[in-house]
Amino acid sequence: MPAAKFKSVDEYIAAQPQSARVVLGRVRAVIREALPGAEETISYNMPTYKLGGSAVIFFAAWKRHFSLYPASAKLLDFFKKELAAATINKSTIRFSLAEPVPDRLIGRIAKFRVKEQSDRAMRRK
Repeated sequence: MPAAKFKSVDEYIAAQPQSARVVLGRVRAVIREALPGAEETISYNMPTYKLGGSAVIFFAAWKRHFSLYPASAKLLDFFKKELAAATINKSTIRFSLAEPVPDRLIGRIAKFRVKEQSDRAMRRK
């Protein structure tokens, strides 16, 4: 059976197991607070937050964890100490669903991603 194609973040969260819904709702709230002007959408079948038409941050639910994407080498180095309890795999940050949501850290990561994109745009000019 093919995976569901989500049309909204509400639909995405509602399709997850009950144990993950509260956590994902919290992650969503933290990102929305950190990026108040961001467009909330679904891209690559995951909740995505865009500014100026460019994706800033994504999150996704898994069986035992949730993930944030993308994490550049610069971001991972900057948050190295705070991410010690997370699992890092290439450009993915994984947090256990069984642990408290690291609200402050997720908000800081979202803001860092905005700065990365802004810096990249400035270099292109």
